[in-house]
Amino acid sequence: MSLPLIYHEDYSPAFPPDHRFPMDKFRLLHDHLIDSGLTTDAQLFRPEVCPDDILALAHDPSYIRRYMDGDLSREDQRRLGLPWSEDLARRTVRAVGGSLLTAEKALQHGLACHLAGGTHHAHYDYPAGFCIFNDLAIISHYLLQSGRVDRVLIFDCDVHQGDGTARILEHTDDAITVSLHCEKNFPARKAQSDWDIPLPMGMGDDDYLKVVDDTLNYLLPLYRPDLVLYDAGVDVHKDDALGYLQLTDDGVARRDEAVMRHCLARDIPVMGVIGGGYSKDREALARRHGILHHSAQRVWSSEGL
Repeated sequence: MSLPLIYHEDYSPAFPPDHRFPMDKFRLLHDHLIDSGLTTDAQLFRPEVCPDDILALAHDPSYIRRYMDGDLSREDQRRLGLPWSEDLARRTVRAVGGSLLTAEKALQHGLACHLAGGTHHAHYDYPAGFCIFNDLAIISHYLLQSGRVDRVLIFDCDVHQGDGTARILEHTDDAITVSLHCEKNFPARKAQSDWDIPLPMGMGDDDYLKVVDDTLNYLLPLYRPDLVLYDAGVDVHKDDALGYLQLTDDGVARRDEAVMRHCLARDIPVMGVIGGGYSKDREALARRHGILHHSAQRVWSSEGL
């Protein structure tokens, strides 16, 4: 069997081409992974939309309705930063369904990756920072409440703190939130994760990778989670428009591979979502996001999964 990869054509709806959020990166990532020979379109798993009752495990039902009906307040629209459309609403719940399917495949096979996901700024009853529904929090509640797992650990390596995830899961003892982020970056008002690891601006590959190794060597034996949710944001890259760290392509690849090998060496399944990444060069950004999937394929092959 090939590495499970999850994608849907809904992920890149029609969108203003000059918008700060690169909505076409999901389609371009899909094309890059196929053009590079990593997968074929027929091998990709297509998710269903996430049902409202599962969304409501982590979100206020009235907020869910307001968003899906296009009835957000002006303040919420400002916080979100994305123009509402029916296509974007469908994309949003489809992508959460994709993260759920990725978690299922990871539990079944040990490793799986999404071609989207990582919407960690979405809060219980409002959106923020281009994030509408928090897939990491939804997955955590769903798997814990269904009894599929006893403990999950969210290892968030997006350059921005996962503030929405931290707040939604603040009182969920068996969902451990870990955020490695640039200390001087969005959001200005940080939440309190179970483990916050603020990083100085300008940090490069070797120092960053030492933090990753040290953190996982300590936390994985401490908590022994049944699943790791890995947010592989590439906004840590030196060429990212919103990042302030200095990782290279090689550093991102070493990070992704290290996270997966740390987990699998302890027989802990791991799922990857792509998280943040921002660049006017959308083709380069898609290749940068694809580092996760190419790294996962190397791990998949070497582990004999």
